[in-house]
Amino acid sequence: MNKTYNIYIGIDVGSVSTNLIVMDSDLNVIRKEYIRTQGRPIQILKESLEELSQNLPKDSIIAGVGCTGSGRELAGALVGADVIKNEITAHGIAALTFVPEVKTVIEIGGQDSKIIIIRDNIVTDFAMNTVCAAGTGSFLDRQAARLNIPIEEFGNLALKSKSPVRIAGRCAVFAESDMVHKQQMGHGVEDIVKGLCVALVRNYLNNVGKGKEILPNVIFQGGVAANMGIKLAFEDALNLSITVPKHFDVMGALGAAILAKNETDISGRSKFRGFETLDLDFRSASFECDRCPNRCEVVEIRVGDKIVASWGDRCGRWGSRE
Repeated sequence: MNKTYNIYIGIDVGSVSTNLIVMDSDLNVIRKEYIRTQGRPIQILKESLEELSQNLPKDSIIAGVGCTGSGRELAGALVGADVIKNEITAHGIAALTFVPEVKTVIEIGGQDSKIIIIRDNIVTDFAMNTVCAAGTGSFLDRQAARLNIPIEEFGNLALKSKSPVRIAGRCAVFAESDMVHKQQMGHGVEDIVKGLCVALVRNYLNNVGKGKEILPNVIFQGGVAANMGIKLAFEDALNLSITVPKHFDVMGALGAAILAKNETDISGRSKFRGFETLDLDFRSASFECDRCPNRCEVVEIRVGDKIVASWGDRCGRWGSRE
């Protein structure tokens, strides 16, 4: 008789990307995937899980599934998640698991950025960026495209700078205009790139990190943590050493998987619907509830005529139909 072993899936659905990880009972990541959401979260998630199902370790059993990110409720409804948690909780538990002495988490993704303050192994404070993209990965993506530089080379170019220029980083639009001006003045591309890295860090600290006590140990996660120019700019600005964890790019999904394992270790069973449900026709719709002045937007997930999940109401009236 073949021996089976448990594995856990973490799913992080964001506006730009969908991250999936598979980990074993010892919290080892055995597979991870990054997929562009492309404005089609249901279809992309189904395709990603279908591919995942064909590449799982032999004799493994899905013992738990966790979801996080802005599309966590949607993903949780599709797969039958054991845990559905916000990004702060997921990133925080992943950071604490792999860097137990962490006190500050800097997280920068494609469209958002956040700071998480941890004291005595508990998340005590956090903040997220508002509407401006100047402190996120999309800011670097746009400038890299304008400079005709692959984003993968951005960090290495910044490290070559000998005389970085100052770029106005308070607003993405002004930063781009200032960058063009610096190009016209004849500044080297590596100095402009370093200036952009410093501008992103300055914007992050003046907005997301404003008023926060940033103490070591500091860890840097999210896709932008791959950029060594940004890491060094943070270290220069804070005068602190910063750690980039091994799985920096999927810490949200990893945290969701860890939370799912914790949940199913207690319950003894998983709510995972199984990969066969991916063939079902999931459809989403929303309506405005008029039962009270809050007028909440309620989102429903249907399979045929059956409502399999709903959320968005503050009172719980519609969510209780699941």
